Amino acid sequence: MITMKRILKTMLFVLIFMMSITSCNKEELFNEPVVVVDEDPTDTDEPDTDDDDDTDATLPCDFTLDNVEPNSTIIINCILDLDGKTVDLPADVTIEYEGGDIINGTINFSEGNIIDGNILNSTLTIGGTKPQLKDPVFNFNPKRWGIVEGETTSEIAQRNNDILEESMFMAKDLGITIFKIDKMDAYFEVSKVTSTTTNQNFYPSQEAINVPSDFTLEMTDNTHLRVLPNSRKVYCLLGIRGEKNVVVKGGILHGDRDRHDDNSQEGPHAFGMLVIIHGSENVLVDGVTMINAIGDGLDVNSIGFTFEPDYQPANNIRVANCTFDNNRRNNLSITDGFNMIIENNLFLNAGRDNPNSIGMAPGFAIDVEAFRGKENGEFIYYEKAYDIIIRNNTERGSKYGAFVVAIGDDVTIENNTTEGGITIGAASGVKIIGNKLTFNPDNPSSDAGITTGHPASETTFNNEVSNNTVKGYSVGVAAYQRDTKIFGNTFEDFSVGIQPKNIKNFEIYNNNFTSSRSTSVAIFGNLTTMENVNIHNNDVISVVRESVKLVAVNEDASASNYRVNIENNNLSNGSVFSRSKGVDFVKNATKEGLIFVNASDMTVTENNIESTNQDGIIISSGCSNLNVRNNTITVTGANTDCISNDGGANIVVGDNSCN
Repeated sequence: MITMKRILKTMLFVLIFMMSITSCNKEELFNEPVVVVDEDPTDTDEPDTDDDDDTDATLPCDFTLDNVEPNSTIIINCILDLDGKTVDLPADVTIEYEGGDIINGTINFSEGNIIDGNILNSTLTIGGTKPQLKDPVFNFNPKRWGIVEGETTSEIAQRNNDILEESMFMAKDLGITIFKIDKMDAYFEVSKVTSTTTNQNFYPSQEAINVPSDFTLEMTDNTHLRVLPNSRKVYCLLGIRGEKNVVVKGGILHGDRDRHDDNSQEGPHAFGMLVIIHGSENVLVDGVTMINAIGDGLDVNSIGFTFEPDYQPANNIRVANCTFDNNRRNNLSITDGFNMIIENNLFLNAGRDNPNSIGMAPGFAIDVEAFRGKENGEFIYYEKAYDIIIRNNTERGSKYGAFVVAIGDDVTIENNTTEGGITIGAASGVKIIGNKLTFNPDNPSSDAGITTGHPASETTFNNEVSNNTVKGYSVGVAAYQRDTKIFGNTFEDFSVGIQPKNIKNFEIYNNNFTSSRSTSVAIFGNLTTMENVNIHNNDVISVVRESVKLVAVNEDASASNYRVNIENNNLSNGSVFSRSKGVDFVKNATKEGLIFVNASDMTVTENNIESTNQDGIIISSGCSNLNVRNNTITVTGANTDCISNDGGANIVVGDNSCN
């Protein structure tokens, strides 16, 4: 825990605010002091011939702090060794940094003191009245603070962890708001395993390097934070737990996936995270690279469960401009929280198998998956994930798919470019809008471009799939569940454009279909129910097989009142209805004929049918209760008829125009 780390750190500040012997003033910070620089009595009007650039800041200072006058300025361009002593500064003294150091001692500050944050280091303790900072931006030099870079031991890596965390909290306490790190390449201990304890029940976000509230950690491409290889199933490198107003910017965070020990603890080693946002509010993760975790690159979740008094969801989270690559489970997981934006990120190789590290399910670039249970037939939501926007991201190489809303609500997935599929699980209010999905045959992670649920998704409803371009998948949209609209999409190079499976209250309209695959069908329902489904105003530009094919749809007695309305579509190929019931085929334009095999309870009216080398309408002897009226039929080719009727029960054919 953070407090344990502070107690343990003798190298760092013994106390962030050391109390003076007689009093502890708590004057308000950031009052602008009047700073007077003592004039050198030997100063003359002669030009200064000293060149400041030639000052060697590594040399010992030729002065002490023992007799500093009030209202003076001290320039630190040398090494001032306090030899373990404590110095009490008078009021209104300014200490400016010009490359030197104050080391090995304590300074008790007084009212009106100003200090350059770059003076701070691991051997200088500050106390007394909190000084005013010259600049709220602090540049962390790892060497000045005792960070050991490169390969190291667990003990030293733990000290690296404590130094970096304690330095950030110290800086925050002093009023520093931006903490910058440039060149650093160091390992950090995350497992907390010692000779006396294995700490089996810790929160990984507590044992991580924690970032405080109201604070920006800003790193560069030269900043590498690495997980020390370990054997833990659960860990976290960088934690934001119960904090507010936090920015983590830049830097490259490395997991230990290729060197992790999977064998010393039983169970899946799939929950070692690089960043955890744990019950925090107003957090921005911007431009961070997260690679090779044994679990997820980033995990967003809550403190406690929804029904507990201390429940604290994540809120107002933004993840932007980041790169996620080769994390073993998911690249990013959201299990609890709301008001989130995930945008302009690059997601690569989520859950892929490495030579020495098999990927773990789910294997998605982004997985929104709150935890819920069921008691007495009612769902209990331990966690809630909702009000989430996923936009303008790029995904490639995921093992099982790009984005999944497994359990969540009100999630918008918009204007992303992916190779893997986008999936709705037990979710409502999901909008999949304007995405470009292109199947990669070298990485066949998904058979379906978009999936709108699964048969057991009791809470999947009120979803939308619109204005997407889906290219190269075996199935463009695998349509499940209820109360969903699929419209404005372009489907290219498919076997099946839209494949409905046990759907209810669906609208499928204004979609375009083009495929040259030998098996291609625009809309294909097979062994399924379709209740209150409206398929209208679609344009089947070109397919090889059927425009619409319904086989064994609504065949069971339980579906006797279900209806499918197919209306005002422009169909380049014929359609087939076999062993299906309850279809109204109305006002469509089709370039090839219609075939009815063992079909019943259907209306075929006001269609414009142009058929070549095939009868315009073919009705087999097993059909019943068909009403075929007021159609305009044009046939060409030898031995073709407008209507071929082999008879059946209650077949009504009349008022059709035959050319």
